[in-house]
Amino acid sequence: MSLKGRLMNVITIEDYKSTYWPKLDSAIDQLLTQSPGDYIPISYEQIYSCVYKCVCQQHSEQMYSDLIKKITNHLERVSKELQASPPDLYIERFNVALGQYMGALQSIVPLFIYMNKFYIETKLNRDLKDDLIKLFTEHVAEKHIYNLMPLLLEAQSTPFQITPSTMANIVKGLYTLRPEWVQMAPALFSKFIPNILPPAVESELQEYAAQDQKLQRELMQNGFTR
Repeated sequence: MSLKGRLMNVITIEDYKSTYWPKLDSAIDQLLTQSPGDYIPISYEQIYSCVYKCVCQQHSEQMYSDLIKKITNHLERVSKELQASPPDLYIERFNVALGQYMGALQSIVPLFIYMNKFYIETKLNRDLKDDLIKLFTEHVAEKHIYNLMPLLLEAQSTPFQITPSTMANIVKGLYTLRPEWVQMAPALFSKFIPNILPPAVESELQEYAAQDQKLQRELMQNGFTR
């Protein structure tokens, strides 16, 4: 911190860029790339305090901008890695990417609680968790949904191709990201999410299943194959 900053107890924008943001940047990196059960050698108290001080010193706007940029760049790399995945690994890798990101948010969002409360909620009228989920939707899920859906429909009709838990995780995750994606494969989504379809007689259920199969054929005819 500069001498002037120490004397006045002020965090200048230079202090923020050279001292405070690098600490946050490093912690976010570790949280975004951790695997379930990993020990992350960061001080949550230190990061929490860092965010608090930056908010108090009017750096919320810059910090929010840096956070969004940081996570967007990460998700664009994730998306490119998925694009390079062979079909037999594609579903599992999407599941890992989704689970890893949602797990990271459980740590990232609480660390930025002061920024969320005093900047995002009050000045932007939004919520940090919603914004970060939207980033995954825009930079990963939207780019892969038309490749992913035919593979999910195929896997559904092929026993043991993927585990039921993987299928459930992805379907529930897609529904969380964008509920209207149910319309792409209503029979598939209804197996894992209760009450998303109106009460139906048996013939209508068969019709939904036929609709899923028709979508799968159309997507493949239009080049959405891997």
